[in-house]
Amino acid sequence: MKALSLRELEAEAQRRLEPGAYDLFAGGADDEVTLRANENAFARLGLVPRVLRGRGRPQLETTLLGCRTSMPIVIAPTAFHRLAHPDGERATARAAAAAGAIMTVSMASTTAIEEIAEASAGGTLWFQLYLQPDLGFTEALIRRVEAAGCKALVVTVDSPVFGRRERDLRNGFTDLPSGLCCENMRPAGPGGTRGPARPIAFSEALSWEHIDWLRKSTSLPLVLKGLVHPADAKMALERGVDAVLVSNHGGRQLDTIPATLELLPPIAEAIGGRLPILLDGGIRRGTDIVKALALGANAVAIGRPVLWGLAAEGEAGVAHVLETLRSELERAMALCGCGSASDVGPELLHVSRWEKQCRTS
Repeated sequence: MKALSLRELEAEAQRRLEPGAYDLFAGGADDEVTLRANENAFARLGLVPRVLRGRGRPQLETTLLGCRTSMPIVIAPTAFHRLAHPDGERATARAAAAAGAIMTVSMASTTAIEEIAEASAGGTLWFQLYLQPDLGFTEALIRRVEAAGCKALVVTVDSPVFGRRERDLRNGFTDLPSGLCCENMRPAGPGGTRGPARPIAFSEALSWEHIDWLRKSTSLPLVLKGLVHPADAKMALERGVDAVLVSNHGGRQLDTIPATLELLPPIAEAIGGRLPILLDGGIRRGTDIVKALALGANAVAIGRPVLWGLAAEGEAGVAHVLETLRSELERAMALCGCGSASDVGPELLHVSRWEKQCRTS
């Protein structure tokens, strides 16, 4: 029997994956406080539905950065899909395209962007970028991404250094197995060949000036991924970026950052509707998506559940994840009396008295 929920799917994926690979995908930084907080925040926030509104079947279609998508759910960038399934990112791309969903390709994908674009066969791809200290290499990669037909750059800005992930250290996971590499990190060689993959570099000198450089280097829309402070959201507005993705890197970088759901409202206030806002971290149910929309997100991004689907059943597993969330979201919106995302607002939310006391004490 197919998994009835994303949590059941994770259990199946854990059964199939090597323990080190499962921990690589599932784990977080240090004590994994943020990792747990992301999911727990949704459970603490209740929904108070409206009734008798006559809205009809909910309409989920939306547009993000000029890209039409069947639902306000984007596949977040996650690395190393071929560790989960031999078809890797190609399988994910096929499932996303069939579902009419946007897939964000990780810079650390184990399949080259050109091959992913071919597998997507006209689906919508965005590309996640770590700005490299070697700006020449970065620019060459951007040209590849543009040529492959990607519609936006999702720039990760919360990683000046690499987070400390104790599960990986305990498992001795320091590199990909033989035969796998970060294919997008292979520089061009003679005659169209590609050289050995470079390691992805992190830079403590990463600054807003790099975003200015990037803005001048490409006409693609820029999404800043990893904003959690409203002051930085205001800076993003001033720098002319096109969208922000509220993200704490799935709890994999700095531990004890609060849940992204809790950080969303002040960022939405700072943005004031002038830019699209996406949110990731801990989304496991359609009701979670309703709560994110109610607090100001235009869409959500899902990461680990895609890997669970891929590990469990390849392309069909990823398709199952997307269909499960689509169905749950449609049902949750109908039960809340909402015909579209524009009907979803903070009046649908309930914070318990206990939770209010915790926030004010």
